[in-house]
Amino acid sequence: MAKLYFRYGAMSSSKTANAIMVKYNYNERSQNALLVKPRIDTRDGEHVICSRSGLSDSCVLFDEIDVEAVKSHVYDCIIVDEAQFLHKKDIELLTDFVDVYNVPVICYGLRTDFQGNFFEGSLYLMAWADTIEEIKTICWCGRKAICNARLDGQGGITKIGEQVVLGADDTYIGLCRKHWKMGDPGPNHRKKDRV
Repeated sequence: MAKLYFRYGAMSSSKTANAIMVKYNYNERSQNALLVKPRIDTRDGEHVICSRSGLSDSCVLFDEIDVEAVKSHVYDCIIVDEAQFLHKKDIELLTDFVDVYNVPVICYGLRTDFQGNFFEGSLYLMAWADTIEEIKTICWCGRKAICNARLDGQGGITKIGEQVVLGADDTYIGLCRKHWKMGDPGPNHRKKDRV
């Protein structure tokens, strides 16, 4: 029985590396896994997914998924990276892949944005996924990081601005709730004059 999985974690929790490894595991067992990302994610190129650990693989964009191939069971699994950027209608399509065509779908993404609000894709994945799993990482203090903070470039974090600004370690950091609320990105990101 196929399921819809949502595997979420804060920034730097190895979500993309996990997605690439799951595809590798399927392929190693002679099964065909399709790696997908939303069109908005242009950081690594249009048809490439790269993790900060150095792993990379080719992918298709979400709007390029061949639905007829899914219906015909060309794919044994669909793996979606950066699923928080999907829309409600996209998550509905993924539920059809699972419920109607019996193809498992594994989604990786952030649960919330830098302001602590759900992304649209994450909201519907939290509501409709059969299995929800947290990929854990830690804050600079050693506590579990559950919040995503946007660095302000001046030694602190900001909670104002557009919901989506693409970036990596130079733009975002995972923090525990305490340090997210305090606006403290930790000693590696603080400017000397702020300490």
